[in-house]
Amino acid sequence: MDPDQVIVVTVTTPPDLARDLAHRLVSAELAACVNVIPDVTSVYRWEGKIQEDQECMLQIKTTSLLFERVKESVREVHPYAVPEIIAVPVDRVFETYARWVRESVSGATTPSEP
Repeated sequence: MDPDQVIVVTVTTPPDLARDLAHRLVSAELAACVNVIPDVTSVYRWEGKIQEDQECMLQIKTTSLLFERVKESVREVHPYAVPEIIAVPVDRVFETYARWVRESVSGATTPSEP
């Protein structure tokens, strides 16, 4: 995968974590934008039982180069043992938007001075 390819990373979180995590990712220049979608009902199987929880969904716009760093940043603060962290490559995108995403995260991809 092209390291500059725009991707959308989906993460579900408890409602009280969503905004802080979104700010954390954008502040660190790991994401150009994070949409916080409230009031998501998740139904899933966990430890042999059907569970239902109210969550928020984050749609994180970044590049494939930064996926591992985004994943680690989420895992550092996420309370779930197995958080949903799913990256989807964007096959078609308005090029001006793609350029903005790449420019917005370029500080996170610039090597540090020795």
